[in-house]
Amino acid sequence: MTAPAPPNTDISGVLIIDKPAGITSHDVVARVRKILHQHQVGHFGTLDPFATGVLPVSVGKATRFAQFYLKSRKAYEGTIRFGFATDTYDATGEATSQAIAVAVESLVLEDLFRQVMGRHLQTPPPFSAKRVGGVRAYELARQHKPVTLTPVEVEIYAMELLGWQGELVRFAVECSGGTYVRSLAHGFGQKLGCGAHLAALRRTASGSLRVEQALTLDQIEALSLLEIEQRLIPAHAAAPAQFR
Repeated sequence: MTAPAPPNTDISGVLIIDKPAGITSHDVVARVRKILHQHQVGHFGTLDPFATGVLPVSVGKATRFAQFYLKSRKAYEGTIRFGFATDTYDATGEATSQAIAVAVESLVLEDLFRQVMGRHLQTPPPFSAKRVGGVRAYELARQHKPVTLTPVEVEIYAMELLGWQGELVRFAVECSGGTYVRSLAHGFGQKLGCGAHLAALRRTASGSLRVEQALTLDQIEALSLLEIEQRLIPAHAAAPAQFR
């Protein structure tokens, strides 16, 4: 069991958390606050509840560096399921089209991936945390109210086909911060006319912070305060290279 930090302990830095599926990024922050007995804890770059992987969590004065992380380059691995779309663009949503049998060929997939390379405008999913008139878009979407979101510029640096079988396609992508990977999956389904959604997603890197460095929440809870402090990365060292 962790020896928690006294409330006034002045610790600062970035912990790289391997977020599990099924909880929100805010849930991760709340648990780290409880473990460390620190109020000043935040995260750099939200991961959807169903997604796993790298979630940088700031502690103490490191929270001031959030602006330098949010737009940093991100890397993911995931699975797209072709054959039907969902209202959330991922596996947690309701199907919006009838499921059909699909077997996508590698040449078709590679061409789709090439089409999204570079900079382009992307419309966020209706089920997102973007605000519409002061209200979160997902709150409107849950009430089946119309959601109109402004497209934003994103950049896809690399997208690789890792494997495929029937309707399931595994991929790796490197993209700018703010990119919705589930919007990419949804768009592919629209282009092929068969529907598609993001079945799984794992963030493997956020800027220079990689999943190999990450600790699970259970691992952090099992550490002593000294061991946790030793795992903290100084905020300036973890920041994207252009801000160091």
